[in-house]
Amino acid sequence: MNNSAKRKQTLNVTITAVFTAILLLEAFIPNIGNITIFPGLPTITIIPLTVAVYACLMGPKAGAGFGLAWGLTSLIRAYAAPNSLVTILLFQNPVICLLPRVLAGYLAGLIILPFKKQTKTDKGLIAGYTLSGLTASIANTLLVILLSAVFYWNDPGKLLGALGQSGSSKSLLIVLLTALGASGTVEALFSGIVTPIVAAPLSHRLKRR
Repeated sequence: MNNSAKRKQTLNVTITAVFTAILLLEAFIPNIGNITIFPGLPTITIIPLTVAVYACLMGPKAGAGFGLAWGLTSLIRAYAAPNSLVTILLFQNPVICLLPRVLAGYLAGLIILPFKKQTKTDKGLIAGYTLSGLTASIANTLLVILLSAVFYWNDPGKLLGALGQSGSSKSLLIVLLTALGASGTVEALFSGIVTPIVAAPLSHRLKRR
C-alpha cells in the first residue's frame, strides 16, 4: 500500500470515528439527536442529517453501514430507555428499526454519485446534497410507516391505541401516515436544507487533502 492509499485509509477511519461519535451523542443524550415534540409519539430526529452527510462523503456502502449503526442505537434505546409505547411497539422490532435506517444511508450515498461525476458547478452539487438529505429522511420515515403497517395489519388495536386512535374507523396505514408523517416532514425539510450546508464545504475540504 503506497503512502497516498495509507493517507486516504487513515482519513476515512478518522471521518468514520468522528461521525460515529456524533451519532452516539445524538442517539443517547436527550434532546440532541432525538427531540420530543408530541408527547406519546416517537421523537423528531435530526440523525438523518448526520447519516446523509456521512453517506455523501463516504459513498453508499459506507452509508448503509452507518445507517445500520443508527438502527442499532435506536434498537438499544427502544429497550433501554423508550420514551413512549409507540417506540416500544415499533422500534423493539429489529426489522422496523434496522431496515429503514440501512436503506436511508445507502440511498443517500447512491443519489449523490451522479451529481459528483457529471455536475461541474457548485449549484449542481448543492442540489445533489439537498436531494440526498431529503431522501435519507423520507426513506426512513416511509419505510418505518410501511413496515409498521405490515407487522400490525392483522392486529392493529394495540398500535392504534398507542397512537390515540382506539376505535378509529381509519385504516392503520392512514393513521400512521398522519401521526408519523407530520414529524417526518419536519425531519425531511431540516435534513434537506442543512445537508448541503454541511456536506459541501466538508467535501471540498477533503478533496484538497
